[in-house]
Amino acid sequence: MFEIRIHGRGGQGAVTAAELLSVAAFEEGRHAQAFPSFGSERTGAPVVSFCRISERAIRTHDPIATPDALIIVDATLVHQVDVFGGLKPDGYVLINTSRGIEELNLQELAQRHNPERLCAVPATELAREELGRPLPNAALLGAFSALTAAISIGAVVQAIQDRFGGSVGAGNAAAANRAFALVRARMGEPAHA
Repeated sequence: MFEIRIHGRGGQGAVTAAELLSVAAFEEGRHAQAFPSFGSERTGAPVVSFCRISERAIRTHDPIATPDALIIVDATLVHQVDVFGGLKPDGYVLINTSRGIEELNLQELAQRHNPERLCAVPATELAREELGRPLPNAALLGAFSALTAAISIGAVVQAIQDRFGGSVGAGNAAAANRAFALVRARMGEPAHA
């Protein structure tokens, strides 16, 4: 089972991101579940959502304490909330920011974890360029696909287009594809899947 924890703020799409990941897993014929955990249910308040992907039926419904991957939708949370708590030693970290890991003062995290599994992506900027709105969740899912290979970019794009449709779906899909290509290029891989 591959477990993902997503940290963001209300209104940034963290809950939708978990749902889209689970739909993408279903597209690939796997089992998945997605669910949120809210503190204060208002825009801007910290939000955590969870997604599990498995080849078998998923019986647990507990919050994910030891994730295989973290998606951090809002980089301001890295020093306000224990977003890295429980991350597996070989886990992946994807942060929405145009700044580097060093600029975020995360050198200690980089020393404890494989630096090749830590990735900063300017998902908000990509969303603004493709959608005209600062909604980074789709771009982050494209980057997640490239970084982890836990889900294909094709399944991610299909889930996005099924959910949103029209120009919103097309813009989100374009942001996801651009983030995917960006991460693949940083990894020295071809931009396509």
